[in-house]
Amino acid sequence: MLLRLIRDYSKPYVPAILAVVVLQLASTIATLYLPSLNARIIDEGVARGDTGYIWRTGLLMLAVCLAQVATAIAAVYFGAKASMAVGRDLRRAVFHKVSGYSAREMGRFGAPSLITRGTNDVQQVQMLVLLGLNFMVATPIMCIGGIIMALREDVGLSWLVWVAVPLLGAVVGFLVWRLMPLFRSMQTKIDRINGVLREQITGIRVVRAFVREPHETRRFAAANQELTDVSLAIGSLFVLMFPAIGMILHISTASVLWFGGLRVDAGDMQVGALTAFLQYLLQILMAVMMGTFMAMMIPRASVCADRIGEVLDVEPSILEPKVTAVPVVPAASAGVVEFRHVTFAYPGAEAPVLNNISFTAKPGQTTAIIGSTGAGKSTLVSLLPRLFDAGSGQVLLDGVPVTGLSRRDITERVAMVPQRPYLFSGTIAHNLRFGNPEASEDELWQALAVAQGEDFVRARKDGLQSRIAQGGTNVSGGQRQRLCIARALVARPKVYVFDDSFSALDVATDARLRAALKEQTGDAAVIIVAQRVSTITDADQILVMEHGEIVARGTHEELLETSPTYREIVQSQISAEEVA
Repeated sequence: MLLRLIRDYSKPYVPAILAVVVLQLASTIATLYLPSLNARIIDEGVARGDTGYIWRTGLLMLAVCLAQVATAIAAVYFGAKASMAVGRDLRRAVFHKVSGYSAREMGRFGAPSLITRGTNDVQQVQMLVLLGLNFMVATPIMCIGGIIMALREDVGLSWLVWVAVPLLGAVVGFLVWRLMPLFRSMQTKIDRINGVLREQITGIRVVRAFVREPHETRRFAAANQELTDVSLAIGSLFVLMFPAIGMILHISTASVLWFGGLRVDAGDMQVGALTAFLQYLLQILMAVMMGTFMAMMIPRASVCADRIGEVLDVEPSILEPKVTAVPVVPAASAGVVEFRHVTFAYPGAEAPVLNNISFTAKPGQTTAIIGSTGAGKSTLVSLLPRLFDAGSGQVLLDGVPVTGLSRRDITERVAMVPQRPYLFSGTIAHNLRFGNPEASEDELWQALAVAQGEDFVRARKDGLQSRIAQGGTNVSGGQRQRLCIARALVARPKVYVFDDSFSALDVATDARLRAALKEQTGDAAVIIVAQRVSTITDADQILVMEHGEIVARGTHEELLETSPTYREIVQSQISAEEVA
């Protein structure tokens, strides 16, 4: 998976990668040439007292050194440019894939894991590409070139190369083998600690309300300790790695000086050649050490790439319709919603949540849905904007199945206020324009007036430019609901879906809002999921749901006479006589 991701996402940057290869090749050749020039200065200049040769060769060394520096800087520049672009494209791919997920895929991975995969995991792959372009290109060139240049200086000491390099490779290979499962475990622990932290921050009010801070502290401490233990295990291997590498480097240096000194004393080797051989051996070992850093990155990046691949390879259960020559769109955008024998079951569920649901919601009419908790009301209205797809039957919008409409076609016609209202970080105006970026300020104020939110927005110092925290945590529940209702009104759709969107409002505000809504949405179809009977008494049709089925339908007065289930709901809230 790691190789596949790097291959696929680095294709657009092949010119920059080729530039890195050429520049790294030039830089490495220059680096390998310097010890040879230094050996000549010692053997042919210093030993013979030839000052002119020392100056000429010294100036050549300076030129080669400057060339090496220039090519190395340019290589790092192009390498960083390519690797950062690969990381950017990977993050974008993960984001676009996740944005197309249905609730089913979101539930499979979980928000904390998806956040980790789109940030930390991508960062690991990006760093591998960066280090790979900077080190992995130079490492094989340095190793092969260093061996060739060392043999040119003296063949008799070549056995030291064949001992030191495999020994270093064996040490690194063993440590990498031990690191792979630890890195995989580490990413899982990061997921868990992110999940715990996100849950605790989101639910801090509930935690405090039930005085569960000690319990949550222990739960976070346990997750934190697990991550720490894995990190310590990884750190202990790193602690072994660097002394082992240093020991091999020092032993190799001492061996070259010892055996090389014997050869110099015997007249088989010159001092300059010994110096050059030592430098080449150190360059070879340093190249292997650079490869070591890469090898340490590969296990973790490989694990991260697998996790990213899982996200990218999942096919969303809700797909956009195939593009045809003639787009499938409603002939007229009237706002007629029709459910035909719709059945739906969650994956793994023993029984369907919805069973043989059929009804029609027409423009200019209000359709209310009421029932006990777990009756399937929210699931039912979630099928219209395609948060889920029906298992059987059809959901139609203006005579066209929603499965044949693009997401844009649906959202242009349907606005949904969810059961749990959510606001994004930014300003009030930014949130209200979410469904209609071109809306004017007058339209925003009009929507706020209908949603009974104008007063509290005007009371704020910055009005429409007042800041909203992520999730709307700096406004009350009722204000959050009214802002979400106003956001739906600004979009001016043909169908409004309110999923228990008035639950946080007091009775008086609820009544004023419903009266204003009736005028504002007179030409649109309105579908309301409600818990309070008082919210739906004026509805044109009321659907009573129980155990995933519609057990009764009609107006408020008709249901009071014909439906025992509806009467029971009414009597549990207020007396039937008062409602009548």
